[in-house]
Amino acid sequence: MTTNGSLSPADVERLLTDRSAAARAETVGKIAGGMSGSGFSSSERREAEAIFRLLVNDAEVLVRQTLAETLKSVPDLPRDIAKTLASDIADVATPMLSYSASLTDEDLFEIISQKSDMHQMAIASRSTVSEAVSEKLAETGSEDVVATLMQNEGAAISEDTYVRVLEQFGDSEKVKTPMAHRSALPITVTERLVTMVSDRLRDHLVTHHEMSPGLATDIILESREKAMIGFIKDGASHTELVDLIEQLHANDRLTPTIILRALCVGDVDFFETAMAKYTNIPVSNVHILVNDAAGNGLRQLCEKSNIPGGLQEIMRVGLDVANELDFDGTPGDRERYRNRVIERVLTHFQDEFDGDNVDYLIGKLGNNKQNRAA
Repeated sequence: MTTNGSLSPADVERLLTDRSAAARAETVGKIAGGMSGSGFSSSERREAEAIFRLLVNDAEVLVRQTLAETLKSVPDLPRDIAKTLASDIADVATPMLSYSASLTDEDLFEIISQKSDMHQMAIASRSTVSEAVSEKLAETGSEDVVATLMQNEGAAISEDTYVRVLEQFGDSEKVKTPMAHRSALPITVTERLVTMVSDRLRDHLVTHHEMSPGLATDIILESREKAMIGFIKDGASHTELVDLIEQLHANDRLTPTIILRALCVGDVDFFETAMAKYTNIPVSNVHILVNDAAGNGLRQLCEKSNIPGGLQEIMRVGLDVANELDFDGTPGDRERYRNRVIERVLTHFQDEFDGDNVDYLIGKLGNNKQNRAA
């Protein structure tokens, strides 16, 4: 190659006559490197592409590897060259599959269907992966492939694909751990993920510690509810909230305590939407009832939902605080709200119990009704 980067007859001659794989690979690297810049004229680029179309079938793996590695980031690389290299053995294909923008989703679909886990993992690690390609990888990929996909923040993944992954790899920590750490998940997927992790933890408590299945289940339900409210309060659209509540209700997980937990961190929208689901009353009507100054509306809702009187009393305090306070968006505003609810409940019930967290209040006031009945 000449000093200005143009393609010389000597370069072509070396490729055609040199029997050394290492020498040919070196020359390939030089020529392919010229494709990345502006060193080639239009005619030289066409000549180089013609040479590459011959070299993609070179008998020496080293030559093909060098070609793939050097061409992986070349803009406007002809699709046929990129696809041939991407369809080669994994050692050759990986650079192209990982980086080349010349490959279409259709090319990737074909390779996913026909090639090895290594090929699929390279595709799963691309800087951007479309929802369609993610779906294909989840449909056919192994645990390692899907785990790689979950680790890739550049992968667009639909809710249906997440559900498929949980159904197929629900027991795989390798898959669920990176899924749980993704920057964004549909809230309905988060709820399912929390549930699956909790079930495994419950089994561990029962089999590895002196704990009854009933007590272990109570602990898991509490931790699950706290985790879910943590996800909700980080922000969810009303549509996501409705979907989550529908899912919780369908799986018997829309409990009075999770509704109360939401209210105690200031999520009145979740509270009213959940109560509407519980009572089969429109949300607009629930809003009117819970804001009844006399408190009769809330009582009627709770009685229709079989919510214990002790929990009703905390709900009333929580609603009163919600009407008094506005979140200002500053750090810790929800924590201040939660503490205000606890303070008001403690004041309201005076010396009937003590405690400094909502979990304790829920447990004490949940039993309060039974104690009074006795």
